[in-house]
Amino acid sequence: MTSPAPKLPVSLVANPRLSSWVQFTDGGRVAISPGKVEIGQGIVTALAQIAADELDVDLGRIDMIRASTAMSPNEGVTSGSLSIQQSGRALRHACAEVRQRFLAAASERLGVDAALLDIDDGTISGPGNVRTSYWELAGEVSLDRDANAGAPAKSAAGRALAGHSVPRVDIPDKVFARPRFIHDCPLPGLLHGRVLRPDVSRAKLIALDEVATGAVPGLVAVVRDGSFAGVVADSEAAAEAALKILRKGATWSTGEPLPDEDDLAGFLKSQPVQTTVIDARTATSPKQAMRTLRRQYTRPYIAHASTAPSCAMARWQGDRVHVWTHSQGIYLLRADLAIVLKLPAESIIVEHMEGAGCYGHNAADDVALDAVLLAKAASGRPVRVQWSRHDEMSHAPFGAAMAIEIEADLDADNEIVGWRHAIWSNGHAARPGRAAQPALLAASEIENPYPRMISSNPPAANGGGGDRNSVPLYDDFPAWTITSHRLLTMPVRTSALRTLGAQGNVFAIESLIDEIAALRGEDPIAFRLRHLRDERAKDVIRVAARRAQWKPQKRSGIGYGVGFARYKNTGAYCAAIAEIEGAEDIRVKRLTLAVDVGEAINPDGVVNQIEGGAIQATSWVLKERVRFDRTRITSVSWTDYPILRFSEVPAVDVEIIQRPEIEPVGAGEAAHGPVTAAIANAVYDCLGIRVRDLPITRDRIIAAAELAS
Repeated sequence: MTSPAPKLPVSLVANPRLSSWVQFTDGGRVAISPGKVEIGQGIVTALAQIAADELDVDLGRIDMIRASTAMSPNEGVTSGSLSIQQSGRALRHACAEVRQRFLAAASERLGVDAALLDIDDGTISGPGNVRTSYWELAGEVSLDRDANAGAPAKSAAGRALAGHSVPRVDIPDKVFARPRFIHDCPLPGLLHGRVLRPDVSRAKLIALDEVATGAVPGLVAVVRDGSFAGVVADSEAAAEAALKILRKGATWSTGEPLPDEDDLAGFLKSQPVQTTVIDARTATSPKQAMRTLRRQYTRPYIAHASTAPSCAMARWQGDRVHVWTHSQGIYLLRADLAIVLKLPAESIIVEHMEGAGCYGHNAADDVALDAVLLAKAASGRPVRVQWSRHDEMSHAPFGAAMAIEIEADLDADNEIVGWRHAIWSNGHAARPGRAAQPALLAASEIENPYPRMISSNPPAANGGGGDRNSVPLYDDFPAWTITSHRLLTMPVRTSALRTLGAQGNVFAIESLIDEIAALRGEDPIAFRLRHLRDERAKDVIRVAARRAQWKPQKRSGIGYGVGFARYKNTGAYCAAIAEIEGAEDIRVKRLTLAVDVGEAINPDGVVNQIEGGAIQATSWVLKERVRFDRTRITSVSWTDYPILRFSEVPAVDVEIIQRPEIEPVGAGEAAHGPVTAAIANAVYDCLGIRVRDLPITRDRIIAAAELAS
């Protein structure tokens, strides 16, 4: 039987031109240009390691080029913990082929068999002290050609950098306050813009008093296009002053009602939905159910709550526009801008610049269109638009609220014989560039508006959306049905937030697993291990348990809980053990995690991602909840939308199970579900109360206790 023909990685199939990935530049430098972007996850460092390994050059020679639609490969959107999996594999293959082509050229020039040549920091040498280099040969080796599938990458044993921790290449600029973020990089002749938006949800602009702004020194223009309105000025202070006056003279319609925040589950279940059976399994030998546990779990709308609000710059030159943004999908944003502006995509350049950390779809794309629309009034000068905290917390997309019902059929021994999992939620994706209509906020506000896009769910093959991680990994459940009910209305704007539906589904599954283990009087770790067949899954649970010394002697006021998942059921494995203290409020003291991402390119980077995800999940579990009344979002400041403080951050201990022989996957979203479940299970261990509604606040604990009694 012949082996299957080698295939190109998916990102290289979409972007086969080698020169779009790798170029050798003056001064002995190597320019690497991936299509994935840096959003705080350390991707530029890991990709630089991969390139340096395959090319046999020093890491210090690598220049990582910011993604731009003018030159970079189109790798879609940086999301789903796919950067290493997609961009890393493509770059590894591209660099391996580039190395092979240069060795062939060196062999011809030096008259030495390519098999006898070595490469050391870009210098190619052979017997008799003959030598040349990538840079000497650059004029002879054209990379303006498509990759082929025949160039083998190095084996894991042959890599010098992959698998070893190296310092992040983006950190020095950030530590020493050198301009790197879009907020800190003004263009020459820069003007400043601000956009007027209503407090009331979906209100339309009826009237605007533009005359009153004329007294503001430095005001350049007032822009109005339907319900979209804003100002352009020569300073931020002038822009803020003009916006304040404009707001006083604005008249708005009544808007549209919001749901009852205190009955989100009832709202979600009452709306028109699209129902999809995600997965079903029928028992080969059905067993009689002696009892059925029916449990409902909820999570609220969650804000991105980035440290700095969204920001973008735009400059028109004739009928062409250049946009600088921290969008996670520059090509997708360009596609939506082309629709709104009625321009060919080639007339628009979208260039990535780093912004405040966000893993998901925040307002980075929206503010880009704001900047483009305001820059039309700037006579060719660039315009920088920065949203306010109020705008960010009320108008950016949120992570969708979820109601999850699970029914577990148990036999006489409280073993699981049937499992039904149903989700009610808005869709978890309304990113730009994926539909015939734009998903940008201002597109629904202009004179000839586009309808607001109703969020959809990615297909199950891509990990799903609201249904992500809803299919149990516990292989010996004899029967299950997993159903998703996606809402067809969207009064609260939702789109991708880190993990999409995985956090909610893992919370629900792992909470009920713990409850069933308790019914049986069985250790929750032993129960999980008994129901798993995947040895990698078992390993992360065992390693986390060993590292946390599961289970210490129980002490008054202290609780321990475990949670486990494999992100998207195809990505990184992660197990978490939480140690919490239950006094006046729940305090997470320590999180112990084990993770398996296959080959960990930069172990320190993997640990950073797991630590960051664990801390963010702790904040979600204990504090975060978008608040609103029936007309407007009310959580528009840090006071109204509290996040975890530094003084509340738990100690986080991470162990990586390194598997260099297995293709790498991302770590960015692996920790959230397991940590959420571990904390919830630790609360039960501590207080004897099951809290099934997030966040787990004092009020929720009291309500759960009253319900249980």
